[in-house]
Amino acid sequence: MAHIFNLILVQPLLNLMVLVYNLIPDIGVAIIVLTLIIRALLLPSFGKSLRAQKQMSDLQPKLNALREQHKGNKEAEARAMMELYREHKVSPFGSCLPLLIQIPLLIALYRVFIVGLGSGSDWNTLLYSFVHAPAHISPYFLKVIDLSKPSIVFGIIAGIAQFFQSKMMLPKAGGGDATTKALQFQTLYFLPLITILFSLRLPAGLPLYWIVTTLFAVGQQYYIMKT
Repeated sequence: MAHIFNLILVQPLLNLMVLVYNLIPDIGVAIIVLTLIIRALLLPSFGKSLRAQKQMSDLQPKLNALREQHKGNKEAEARAMMELYREHKVSPFGSCLPLLIQIPLLIALYRVFIVGLGSGSDWNTLLYSFVHAPAHISPYFLKVIDLSKPSIVFGIIAGIAQFFQSKMMLPKAGGGDATTKALQFQTLYFLPLITILFSLRLPAGLPLYWIVTTLFAVGQQYYIMKT
């Protein structure tokens, strides 16, 4: 399983990063370009998911009304909600796609950064024949920030970016039951906090990736909300 994972995700991402680094010898810039390429390739999938999130947000007032109408009868509430979803052709799980995609990507990128910013012992086995292996990849972004080590600055920026993205995704309408409000609170505050805590224990290349991909998502979300 690990071999298949490396073959499908880790190896292509590593080779793409090295290709960019050979053109622009700054690992931070290479990570930013790699992130933008990944987001561009996944643009249709993420766009579909963001539209599903917008539809769910638009339905929130009706969902709140159904919760109030069927208060105390969970079975009737569930049936009414499913009927509302069918009526508006909305999948309540449609917004889960980014999470399902991001988890394996983050694991793969962690492996890429460990290899790319490490001693280079795996170059010969992971690089394609047409990709030139640099003798050394400097871990410094703009000759200042060592991306092979944790960065509190990038961690905080990643958390702030995550907060704004989470805030954009929350329904504008108030209301909802206690469970919904608790989930919204966790999404808005807990997820950014977890992002910061994890960033403080990982190579700074990962929070840099998260910052870029989150800002890209914010821009895409803003565009979808305006259309």
